[in-house]
Amino acid sequence: MKQVYIIQENNPRLLLFFAGWGADETPFKEYRPEESDYMICYDYRTLDFDASLLDGYREIHVVGWSMGVWAATRIMARLQETKPSLAIRSSIAINGTPYPIDERLGIPPATYHGTLEGLTGASLHKFLRRMCSNGDAFKEFLKITPRRPPEELKEELIEIERRYLSQPPVLFHWQQAIVGSNDRIIPPANQLNAWRNEEEANRKQTVVHYTEHAHYQVELFLHYLQEAWIRN
Repeated sequence: MKQVYIIQENNPRLLLFFAGWGADETPFKEYRPEESDYMICYDYRTLDFDASLLDGYREIHVVGWSMGVWAATRIMARLQETKPSLAIRSSIAINGTPYPIDERLGIPPATYHGTLEGLTGASLHKFLRRMCSNGDAFKEFLKITPRRPPEELKEELIEIERRYLSQPPVLFHWQQAIVGSNDRIIPPANQLNAWRNEEEANRKQTVVHYTEHAHYQVELFLHYLQEAWIRN
């Protein structure tokens, strides 16, 4: 896993963002959460995570998007066991679930395998188009699209599936979840099922915000990676 600081100014607060499959920092590096350090995590071919980078923060706010919700669930659950004093103050999941490959709770297996087996530059282009709300949004996204080769993205899909199927479930409480009704990557109904399932497992409520957003939408990131952290 890559852990990239976008802001590292010794602020007492850290915004810890787990991006989705195939991501890098490029689409998210312009956001500026106020009075916060800001780290982006991506590339889930491994889930190796340098927890020492979290030492010293008085507040840690976790945001996961898409496949990053699954990655953050596994990593933060592990850290809560090994670092129980970790100052996690909030957790927000955006268009993702802790169950990345599941007929009812995530991406249906047939869809996931179709993406994996048919992955080319052209099919990736179509995938990115489906992430966006319309053609204009897609054109804007192409200006900041991640710069990772398809071979690397295929390895990432393989490793995500291997880890998900071979490792037991873990519990991490997501306080809020944003579910976009126009998400064409992870079915919105499956996301809603997943958060009901998580509430039963954690015995804690996850506040679900059902919106009209697509899987990737600038307004979501502008709010949850910048505007939400303005001090009043």
